[in-house]
Parts: sequence; structure tokens; C-alpha cells
Amino acid sequence: MISFFKLSKWSPPRILMVGFAAIILLGGVLLSLPFATKGGSETHIIDALFTATSATCVTGLVTVDSGSHWSLAGQLIIICLIQVGGLGFMTMSTLIAIVLRKRISLKERLILQEAMNQSSMEGIVRLIRKVVFYSLAIEFAGGLLFALRWSFDMPIGQAVYFGMWHAVSMFNNAGFDLFGEFGTPFASFTRYIDDPIINLVTMALIVLGGIGFIVMSDVIEYRTRKRLSLHSKVVLSTTAVLIGVGAIVIFIFEFTNKATLGSVGWDGKLLASFFQSVAPRTAGPNTLDLAAMRQASQFFIVILMFIGASPGSTGGGIKTTTFTTLIAAVIAMIRGKEDIVLFQMRLARERIFKALTITILSLALVIFVTMVLSTTEDQAFLKILFETTSAFGTVGLSLGVTPELTVFGKIVISLMMFAGRLGPLTLAYALGPRAEKELYRYPEGKITIG
Repeated sequence: MISFFKLSKWSPPRILMVGFAAIILLGGVLLSLPFATKGGSETHIIDALFTATSATCVTGLVTVDSGSHWSLAGQLIIICLIQVGGLGFMTMSTLIAIVLRKRISLKERLILQEAMNQSSMEGIVRLIRKVVFYSLAIEFAGGLLFALRWSFDMPIGQAVYFGMWHAVSMFNNAGFDLFGEFGTPFASFTRYIDDPIINLVTMALIVLGGIGFIVMSDVIEYRTRKRLSLHSKVVLSTTAVLIGVGAIVIFIFEFTNKATLGSVGWDGKLLASFFQSVAPRTAGPNTLDLAAMRQASQFFIVILMFIGASPGSTGGGIKTTTFTTLIAAVIAMIRGKEDIVLFQMRLARERIFKALTITILSLALVIFVTMVLSTTEDQAFLKILFETTSAFGTVGLSLGVTPELTVFGKIVISLMMFAGRLGPLTLAYALGPRAEKELYRYPEGKITIG
């Protein structure tokens, strides 16, 4: 492993923050060079850094179209950043160490624990092996299915390249696409609104990348273990409910909108409704024109983006477990229950406090950035809120605001993507002073609530 980690006295959150920042800086410099563009001209450093941040933070917001602007070299740089950003640079470093048969130190295990959002170091290296194996296997399978479908639309070599490239992008919940190469920049998957293969494969990749590697491992080993952990039960049930409710809401709101679902058949309506319910789970592709959707649908997507994916996944947001914990706490309070119980298991109070802390910090960050951008960008408020939440949740969906951002707006959104990828709590730990143990406790007081 890298000796820097052995010598450093920094906390794991700070090492993660600096590591991601270094990867973004390197990617930005490479993308700004002439060889990375199709025209052979230099890309403005702000746009290059914005793209590198979006790729490393697996977001998908872009100021230049990926298919028409970047050369083959530029596209390969982007997909490498997506892969490293999705799995985490510490995961990649650990993989190299395992291949070279290097010993994983305690310090490095602590960093991996933080990166994978684990409560303990037990089995962390074994989990990393599973993460890499599952990721590569799923990406290859998804890429193969994409390639077979696109072989009917383009030469076989290009179909294979497009298939593998987009499989990596979708599984890592990045949302980058190359379809601007066919003459319609920022088109995403709109040409495949009623294509069952493209829709189902893309949704499967997004969901698998978004549920988290712990859940994936739990499900795969269910046949031998005959049980699922509480974490997996919560993630799977919450994911299913959010996708189902999201599809129903979008279907109802957009059913008569001729600019979206109103102009397609029943098959297209159902596929597009489910697709646009899955995509806000931090993925980013779209088959509907988001700017043409009704404001009710756009605001509902903002809520889905804020919730995001699950812990230990390639996605962002406050996470499904945080959302479910808060809902369970509200229900318990209304019913007058002292304990918060999920699947007949009681949650510890520190879990509740952590969920509340993450939600309040995230909400405060989204509100603050939205207010700032509302004064610097000439855009409607809902569009700015949508863009800000998309950046925080590392989603990548946009109402067309991204290419029109000012330099200041691009910098702010870049920082928002960075904060969303690390998580507000990890960022707070990284930037804050080292925690010290309290030597005494104050007497308990009472205030009136509600």
C-alpha cells in the first residue's frame, strides 16, 4: 500500500477527502489537454475540473456533452475516473495490494472501514474482494447485454465499446452517456424511451449499484445462510417501496402531458415511469425530457434525489436507511412508543441521532447552496433547487441548467458534488477538529417541544 497512509497521522475521513481531491485534480488536468477533445483544442480548466469532479463523484452533471466533445482518450479518462470514484480509491489501492501480496495495515483497514461505511473492521478486506468481483462481473454482464442490443444500431466494435462504457457508467450510478455523438447533445437515453432491453438492463445496473455491496453479498449468500441482516431487509424494502411509489406518482402526474408520457404507448408509459423512478436514486440517465415535465413531477424527483441510494453503494443522498430510520422514529413517537423497531429489532439511539444529524446537515447544505445560486444564476428557483439536489445526491439529472452555469456556479456545484460523494458527516469529521472525550456531563434540563 501507499506509504503515505502508513506515515500519515490524519484521520480516515481527512485521508478520503484529500484522496478524492487528488484524483479529481489529476483528472481535470488530463481532460484540459488537447488530446482529450475531438477538436484537438484545450478545454477550459473549469469545465475540465467540473467533468472530473462529476465523474469521480459518480454524478453525471456535465457542462459539455460527453459524446460530442471528448475524444476516445477523453472518454477513457472519464470512465476510469467513474470506476475509481464508484468503487473508491482505497478499494482500488487495496486491490493492488492484494494482487502484490502486500500486508494491509490497521491504519488502512480503518480508512477502508470509513470508505465502505462499515461499523467495524471485521472482514473488511474480504468485503473488498467481493466488491471488486461483483462489480466487474455485473459490469461485464450488463455491457454484454448492451452490446448485443446496440449491435443492431451500430458497428459491432462500437456496440461493444458503447456497451461496456455505459455498463460501467450505469452500475456506478454515474449517468454519463455518449449518445451526443449522434447529433443530439445532452440527449441521454431519450431515444430508447420504449426499448425494453435498454430500459430493463439500465434499471437493473442502477439498482444493483445503488443497494450497496453489503446487501448484494447478503443476497448472494442467502441460499447458504438462509437469512438476511436487518440492514439488507431495510435497504431492499425501502428501495422497492421508493421505486414503486415513484413510478406511480410520475405515471399519474405525466400521463396526460403530451411532452412526456402523453405521446407514447402504454408500454412506453410504464417503462418510462419506472425508469424515471429508478434514475433519481443517484444514477442520472433519463428517457423523458425532464424540462418538459410538470413541476409537481420535478419536485417529487427532487425528493427522490435527496433520499438517494443505500450505504456502502456507489450512490449518494442521505441514504435509504437514514430515511427509513427517521420515518420509523416519527411513527414510534406518534404511537407513543419508546423504542424504534424495524423487522422486530430495536434500533440503538445513536443510530437515530446519526440519521437526524445527516439529514439536518444535508438539508442545510442544499438550502444554503440553493439560496446562493439563486442570487448568482439567472434561472428559476425550482431549476436551481433541482440542480443543487442532483449535485448533492450525485445523481446527474438536470433541467438544462448545467451548461448555462456561470464560472462561480460551476465551482459551487463542483463542491456540492464533492460533498455529496463523501457525505456531509464524513466531510464534517474531515474538516473539524479531533474529537476529545468529555470529562464531565452537565445536569439534565427540560424544554417544551412542539
